[in-house]
Amino acid sequence: MAKRLFDVLLSSIGLLLLMPLLGLIALCVKLDSPGPVMFRQERVGRFGQPFRIHKFRTMRHVANLGPGLPSQGLQITVGADRRITRVGHFLRASKLDELPQLLDVWLGDMSLVGPRPEVPRYVAHYPAALREKVLSVRPGITDIASIEYRDESSVLARASDPEQAYIHEVLPHKLALAAQYVDESSLWLDVRLIARTVLAIVGR
Repeated sequence: MAKRLFDVLLSSIGLLLLMPLLGLIALCVKLDSPGPVMFRQERVGRFGQPFRIHKFRTMRHVANLGPGLPSQGLQITVGADRRITRVGHFLRASKLDELPQLLDVWLGDMSLVGPRPEVPRYVAHYPAALREKVLSVRPGITDIASIEYRDESSVLARASDPEQAYIHEVLPHKLALAAQYVDESSLWLDVRLIARTVLAIVGR
């Protein structure tokens, strides 16, 4: 209950204070490339319930993809992906594309801190025991893995098969960190992880 109150309070304050910034980012996304301002994608939430996550769109809209661009079937971003727009590069580097998830927190689909929500395609690879534990809490905007894997796309770009590297190397480590968070979860830990996330973004 305390965690949910914490989430509602901070997400409400964040949405109110950041409204001018959110409006400015939306305008930049719209002017930079044709397509919707928001990117919405199905993710797996608490207890395995699906929900649609909110992000600012950072890639060219599907209808505007040109020849030779990576397949839309790949649900991870690898290296200098040509689908990413000019504004999208900045939003991803600064993590500003994640700000609309404050709405997901306010609605109760997410928490400020918790295991990052995955697409069903990769949740299918969760080992049964870890799946139950990791999905027992609301997914979060940030967590330990988000901080450790800030440059995940660069790491995957060095692999001969990025998706297999994600499934067999990156994902197991992320799940271990997520399980650790569930075991140690507390408001004080959430505050520390939020602070670490802000410092990591500012430092970058």
